[in-house]
Amino acid sequence: MENHTKVTEFILVGFKPHPGSQLLLSVLFSTMYVVTVAGNACMILIIRMDSKLHTPMYFFLENLSILDICYSSVITPKAALMFSLGRRIVSYNGCASQMFFLSLFGTTEAFFLAVMAYDRFTAICNPLLYHIVMNKRLCVFMVVGSYLSGCINCTIQTGFTFSLSFCGPKEINHFFCDVPAVTHASCTDTVVNETVMLAVCGSIIVGTALVVFISYGYIIITIVHMPSAERRRKSFSTCSSHMLAVSLFFGTVFFMYAQPGATSSPDKNNIISVLYTVVIPTLNPFIYTLQNKEVKVYLKKQLKRKRFF
Repeated sequence: MENHTKVTEFILVGFKPHPGSQLLLSVLFSTMYVVTVAGNACMILIIRMDSKLHTPMYFFLENLSILDICYSSVITPKAALMFSLGRRIVSYNGCASQMFFLSLFGTTEAFFLAVMAYDRFTAICNPLLYHIVMNKRLCVFMVVGSYLSGCINCTIQTGFTFSLSFCGPKEINHFFCDVPAVTHASCTDTVVNETVMLAVCGSIIVGTALVVFISYGYIIITIVHMPSAERRRKSFSTCSSHMLAVSLFFGTVFFMYAQPGATSSPDKNNIISVLYTVVIPTLNPFIYTLQNKEVKVYLKKQLKRKRFF
């Protein structure tokens, strides 16, 4: 059996479309990356410039925007170049680095969404205690804790995956170095790796999803019992954007990582992985902007000022 350290590079197979569609994929991925960076950068700028948005909810939203830019930057530019120039070779260390940062940002986003759900739970179910509970120290602790949890998971996933031996064809049936695809390319027994991935990723996804669902369960009960129709409408409007983002994210990552046999058939995962690595970071700033009254008010003010000058 050949030792895995002798493999110095991998070949990313990516999608297998008709020859003429490679350029189309490159343009599509490049456009979505530009929109992702621009949209999330605008969200960060708006939150920083408007003092009315210096609240825990927007503190988490700002950090989510930063995370989405980093998350998308790990995958999308490399994939766009691969489709346009045909550069499908990635070095062994480059593949490991990409997997490490993908796992880091992906895991951190799952914890961020859980933290944001808890923030909304506190704001709606315990409004009088909100500013006491969600103080600056706790908010910073939650953000740092989310990144630390991401570091632990990405270290485990990357370490276990690249402890395997790669002695056969060096092709990875994906457009980036994802854990299931790289594991599937190994020539050794991967039962332990699949078990570890299912146990660790499954517990993270299920655990964070439970926090979200329990939080929104209490939120919905509280909103339903509100005497004022206006308050109910405003509360639902505040939470709807986050609920949509949560549904998109957890739905795709659960299918990818939290079910048995996730590494056995990577072909079906390629298209689904586009959703959480490329599409969701692109949609998030629009989801939160279109459903957010405070952000829309700020944008309208800025547009009126420009027209005046």
